[in-house]
Amino acid sequence: MNLERFIANRITHSANGSNNISKPIVKIGIIGIALGISVMILTIGIVFGFKSEIINKITGITSHITITNVSINPSSEQDPIKISEDTLKMLRALPYLKHLQTTALKNGIIKTKAENEGIYLKGVSGNYDFSFLKKYLVEGKIPEYNDTAVSKQLLISKKLADRLGIKLGQKVLVYFITRKRANDSTSQGSNMMGYEQRVKDYNVCGIFNTGFAEFDNNLAYVDIKQIQRLNYWQNNEVGNYEVFVDDFSKLDIYLEGFEDVIGYNYNVASVKQLHANIFSWLDMVDVNGIIIVTLMIMVAGVNMITALLILILERANMVGLIKSIGMSNVKVRKIFFYISLRLLWRGLLYGNIIGIGLVLIQYYFKPVGLDSETYYVEYVPVIFDPLYILMLNVGIIFSCLIMMFLPTLILTKITPIKTLRFD
Repeated sequence: MNLERFIANRITHSANGSNNISKPIVKIGIIGIALGISVMILTIGIVFGFKSEIINKITGITSHITITNVSINPSSEQDPIKISEDTLKMLRALPYLKHLQTTALKNGIIKTKAENEGIYLKGVSGNYDFSFLKKYLVEGKIPEYNDTAVSKQLLISKKLADRLGIKLGQKVLVYFITRKRANDSTSQGSNMMGYEQRVKDYNVCGIFNTGFAEFDNNLAYVDIKQIQRLNYWQNNEVGNYEVFVDDFSKLDIYLEGFEDVIGYNYNVASVKQLHANIFSWLDMVDVNGIIIVTLMIMVAGVNMITALLILILERANMVGLIKSIGMSNVKVRKIFFYISLRLLWRGLLYGNIIGIGLVLIQYYFKPVGLDSETYYVEYVPVIFDPLYILMLNVGIIFSCLIMMFLPTLILTKITPIKTLRFD
């Protein structure tokens, strides 16, 4: 052990004595660092966990990229889209395409004996990926659709089922206003669009609850062939082509590749564009996280600067003495650098234990809940990522050591003549 480290150890141990002014200051500094690192670990875990959970839910219910018809009609009913087989082959050949599925959307009114409620039907085909909804299935089973028979199975959200008193296995009626091309003698031309009321009966095969209130309030799944028949579409006409890619972080780059293949005949939009308000809100969550982490680093740094400054001033006579026997300013600074490392290490140790412990408790037991109507999740989601925690600790050590360099500058002002004169 070198001399500087030996002196640093003696100072650290003596600082724990009951007669030292620096004792409570040192403890406050360690507590400040521990609280700062624990809050930062919680912040990182919650921010990344919250973003990941929201993105997984919204892309699980919708998709990463949606291809639709470019036409817009005042009734908000979808116009069909039909992509040629050659174009579909080109899409499937893209290396970053993970899954391609067909869907269609239809507004209706579901009627029971007691209540009526607006419903948003999503027609899906046999190749639809139900892996996301399987995790949130409350009752029943996931419907099975094929390319031959038309299924009447209905998968409905728990919120909608609870409001209407719908039970598993119950038959429900859904009313629709459907556009129909008018070709009869009363029409003024074969391209006129007429409207008619239609009704369909469905059997509730399953109930799900994603906790994403914006969708759960009125969402249900049916066979896409039901919507094709309601809208008088051909078998190869659908409402959307939904695309999933292999890396969500590269979504904007991948979007350009899909636009190049599809061209300008259809509208190609990412989930970030279709739900821009939600992703803008998530960006604000990022900003809040950065602000909290920055403030905590500053608080931890100030606490350490204060503790180190008190230690230096309390041992001004000792600094003057060791300087009088020939120790340079660099070596004196080195003594207090070792002290800083010791205090910082203790603060980081306690802070990591507290922070990681709280993250793991929330991750496994979820004691802190949220209002899903406001936050789209029923509990505070967290992510435990050792890499982020390691990077956070390295950043704190680097930042605190830079800030703790400032109080050591006062050591150059302490001279043996000034300190030993009043000894």
